[in-house]
Amino acid sequence: MDTNVLYYGDNLEIMRKHIPDESVDLIYLDPPFNSNASYNVLFKEPSGKSSQAQISAFEDTWHWGMESERALQEIAASPIAPAATKDFMAVLPSLVGKRTDMSAYLTMMCVRLIELRRVLKATGSIYLHCDPTASHYLKLMMDTIFGSENFLNEIIWKRTSAHSSAKRYGPVHDILLFYTKTSDYKWNIAYTAYDLEYEKNFYRYADADGRKYQLIDLSAPGDRTGTRAHYEWKGRFPPKGRHWAQTEDTMKKFESEERIIYSSTGTPRFKQYLDEMSGLKIQDIWIDMKAISSQANERLGYATQKPEALLERIIKASSNEGDIVLDPFCGCGTAVVVAQKLNRKWIGIDITHLAIGLMKWRLKNLTPPAQFTVVGEPKDLTGAEELAKQDKYQFQWWAVAEVGGQPYGEKKKGADTGIDGYLYYMDEKDKIKKVIISVKGGHNVGVNMIYDLSHVIDREKADIGVFISIDEPTRPMTEEAAMKGFYHSPLGRDYPKIQILTIAQILQGKRPDIPPWIAPIPKSMTAKSNDIEHPKLL
Repeated sequence: MDTNVLYYGDNLEIMRKHIPDESVDLIYLDPPFNSNASYNVLFKEPSGKSSQAQISAFEDTWHWGMESERALQEIAASPIAPAATKDFMAVLPSLVGKRTDMSAYLTMMCVRLIELRRVLKATGSIYLHCDPTASHYLKLMMDTIFGSENFLNEIIWKRTSAHSSAKRYGPVHDILLFYTKTSDYKWNIAYTAYDLEYEKNFYRYADADGRKYQLIDLSAPGDRTGTRAHYEWKGRFPPKGRHWAQTEDTMKKFESEERIIYSSTGTPRFKQYLDEMSGLKIQDIWIDMKAISSQANERLGYATQKPEALLERIIKASSNEGDIVLDPFCGCGTAVVVAQKLNRKWIGIDITHLAIGLMKWRLKNLTPPAQFTVVGEPKDLTGAEELAKQDKYQFQWWAVAEVGGQPYGEKKKGADTGIDGYLYYMDEKDKIKKVIISVKGGHNVGVNMIYDLSHVIDREKADIGVFISIDEPTRPMTEEAAMKGFYHSPLGRDYPKIQILTIAQILQGKRPDIPPWIAPIPKSMTAKSNDIEHPKLL
């Protein structure tokens, strides 16, 4: 099985086709559900100004239909679905309403969770991230699929400190359902730093050098026999009903290290230094990491983006270096990015080219850049044509991303602005300039399209426009583009004001000819990156 792969497409089909049984160590998924919601990627220009546009990455369309009916039949007939799951799904419609959005969502989730259990190793874990909208139903479902005995935690993540909400308590948390495949699972104890109040209450003492410590009783409850129980220490035996917590040899070692302090009654206490402690073991309520703020370096503007710290905690706790992490609902790819940083192998799946393009950008901008492959993107002209036939918006997002651009425009609502994307450059200090990208996936290109792009360039006060098409341009198109002339850069070089690129040329590696970025890149443009072709998505 290949790893460090981004798959474009339906995660159900991709898992069945590409991911073998018991091959994945850790699964994290954050499937959307919020009826009638759209999940958007919001962009800002390199200057930090808000863009006028937003892109619908996908719409929450979990509605009952033929796909839901087919999934319900598949579950009933599945040779790998537990009997308890089949029984649960048989009564589900009467629980949540027949053919409702919730029924559709749970049915589509069930058929995927069955596959996720199949690909999970016996030592593996799964974290399902959700909000209270459907968490109670999902827990029942996961009990039937993974077994209630393999349920470990319902983790509460407090993602924000306050939320204004009329006539109810403010919703400030998400839920993570933590299950394992078997009782023999990987687990690395996770710690968090002590808070100041804890340190003040427990580590009240300090050496002359300021090193803080607390005093720990060297006896433990219970009458025991053996080397830890019945020996005399400094003329004392353990109190009645207790025994020494350490062997006599260990006590002598502590004494030689001046780690034992005696009370006024002669009771020995051990000096436990704060700087030797790992911290508090993580509990199942996480309040120490907030959602990504508007000013955070890692912020991409993806509405469902989770902080890297959240994924780091999960991946460190439930996997080791070299293990395989799977995220079947990748979105903006935080799970795969963190897995890459933590030296794990990974597999990411998403159903939009917008998300795949965003993940590619994030992975390429790591230090060092990640090495990965993408499955499902057009690799030749035939594949590009097929994508354009299937979904013109996915085709436009893919084409813009291929030339390093930033998508533009609400693709499914509103008038066509004539702009499908932007490229940015700065060939003189403090002047951020943009290139207009127009993409056409049809086979009826003509000179009118060049006229239109020329008009958009003038309207937007841009200097350069790039026209991308599947078909070769007609002679009148190339002539009209040439008549537009050149943009003269202050750097002393001329660039064609209208450039025509075919998909075939892009697949061969050709890119728009635009000026370089010569001035320092503003913080708003990129997070620790020098990629001047693709500004940060905020």
